Amino acid sequence: MSQDLSKQIALIEKLVSFPTVSRDSNLELIQHIQKYLESHHIEASILHSECGHKANLVATIGPSVAGGIVLSGHTDVVPIDGQDWESDPFSVNRKSERLYGRGTSDMKSFCAIALSLIPEMHSLKRPIHLAFSYDEEVGCLGTPGLIKLIQENIHDPLGVIVGEPTGMNVVTAHKGITHFVTKITGYEAHSSQQHRGVPAIMYAGRLINWLAERQNVNALTEDKDSGFEPGYTTLHCGLINGGTAANICSKECVFETDIRTIPGENPQDYLNELTDYAKNQLEPLMQAVHPKTGIEIKLMANVPGFAASEEEPIVQFVKQVSGQNASEVVAYGAESGHFQEAGFSVVMCGPGSIDQAHQPNEYIEMSQVEAGTDFLRKVIAKLS
Repeated sequence: MSQDLSKQIALIEKLVSFPTVSRDSNLELIQHIQKYLESHHIEASILHSECGHKANLVATIGPSVAGGIVLSGHTDVVPIDGQDWESDPFSVNRKSERLYGRGTSDMKSFCAIALSLIPEMHSLKRPIHLAFSYDEEVGCLGTPGLIKLIQENIHDPLGVIVGEPTGMNVVTAHKGITHFVTKITGYEAHSSQQHRGVPAIMYAGRLINWLAERQNVNALTEDKDSGFEPGYTTLHCGLINGGTAANICSKECVFETDIRTIPGENPQDYLNELTDYAKNQLEPLMQAVHPKTGIEIKLMANVPGFAASEEEPIVQFVKQVSGQNASEVVAYGAESGHFQEAGFSVVMCGPGSIDQAHQPNEYIEMSQVEAGTDFLRKVIAKLS
C-alpha cells in the first residue's frame, strides 16, 4: 500500500467488533461514534427507534452552510447463523491483503474511512455531513427516521453519497425491493382424504408457482439495455415453513417473498395481482371445504427503486472527484431510493464488493480501503 492506512484499519476493526446484526441493538456502536466525534469537538444528533434499542446518527463537520455533502452508511449487518467462518466474524482478521470480518465490505469500512479522515477536514468551506442508519438490511426500516434527522439538522446539501460496496464505481440506479409474508391457514385431514381437508402447503405451492410464472412473463420482455442483470422485475420465494407430517393435510404454511422491481415499476401492481389471485380464485376453493381457512398477505418492507440522471449535481460531483466518466446500475437495493424520494440528489459509490456482502468469510481488499480513502480525501479537498 502506498498510503499509511493504520487509522482506517483501526477504525474498521473497532466498528466490526460491535455485533450489530439487524435483530440486535446498534446503540453501543452509535455511542462509540458519538464519543469519537466529541473527542474532535463535533456534536452528533441522535434519533432512537420506537423500541429505544437502535438509533440513527447525523453529524456535521465544517461550516453550517448550504452545498455540503452527506456521506451515508448503515451500521447494521446481516446474521452469521449457519455460515462457515474460518475466523471470528466480529474480529477483523488481516490475511493476504484482505480484511476479513462481518461488515468489512457491507459497509462498515466506508463509515470507518469517513470517521478516520475527520482530522483532515479542518479547512472545509462547505460541510461534510455523516449520516449513519440502523436496519438497512431488513428493509431500510431506519432510513425514514434518518432522513427526518437530516432534514432537521442539515441545510440544503448538494447531495448524498451512499457508500454501499460498489468497488468505488459510480452507481446511478438500483432495483426496488418489496418484502412480504404470506400465511395460508388450511384445515387438517388425513392425506388419503384430501377432499375433507385444505392442505395449506399445496395452496402455498400454487401461489409460489404464480410468482414463478409472473417472473417468466417479465423475462419475455427483458430490457437488455437497462443495465440491470437481469433486465426485468424478479419475484422470489426464499423461505417456507409448514406442515406436521407427510400424511396430514397441513394446517398452516408461511412463506416469504421479495419482489425486485425495475425503477419506474410499481411493486404494488404485483401485490394487487397476487392478492386478486389469492382472494378471488384460491380462497373460494378453500372456504368451500372449511369456512375458517384463508390467505393473509402482510407487507414487511418496501424499498423504492433508485434512478439518477447523469446530470444530477451529486453524480457530476462524484464523477469529477473520482475521474470517472461512466456509471453503472446494480440489482441489489439500498437506501438511495428513499433519499431520492425525499428530494435529495443521490449517487452510490463506496469501497468493497457486493460479491462479498452477506457471505461467510466476508472481506474487503486493502486496495479498496486505499481507494476509498483516496476518494474521500479528494472530496475533502474539493470542499475545502
